Amino acid sequence: MRTDPTDTGGLFVSRRPGTRPVRYRDVPPERKQGPRRAIDTLVAASILLFMGLVAVCFWGPIPMAWLWVGAQIQHHTDSVSLAIFIAFLGMILTLMAGLYLMRRLDQFWILVRRAAGHDQRSGVIGPVFAVAAVVGVTLFTIWLVLIAGLQPSLAPSK
Repeated sequence: MRTDPTDTGGLFVSRRPGTRPVRYRDVPPERKQGPRRAIDTLVAASILLFMGLVAVCFWGPIPMAWLWVGAQIQHHTDSVSLAIFIAFLGMILTLMAGLYLMRRLDQFWILVRRAAGHDQRSGVIGPVFAVAAVVGVTLFTIWLVLIAGLQPSLAPSK
């Protein structure tokens, strides 16, 4: 007797209509090769590349741009508080818009991969963020060690 609420849709008597667990077929359908599938695969790869570029922008260009805007506001208004507020508000709003864009691109990527004949059920936003984090931290470390240096800027020079 099946009385587990996950099996019966939350009811102990019978299952509600439309609450049966989704079952996928074991053997995926055969993929046919053709120019349309090749184009869809190319479009999916370009969407994935663009998602990667947007994710890498989270680690450098977006924060630097808003810090520059904040510096300009501080220079023109002599108000550090206003500059910090506008810079961080703009940065947060831009990052949230970037996350929204990446989520939409991820959904579009799933559809294009399905159109290319792949059994795509989940997106790649997590792995894209992981790779972008590794790239961002690596580039920042290279910049810090080789370009900016680790010495204090106010230290007397020898």
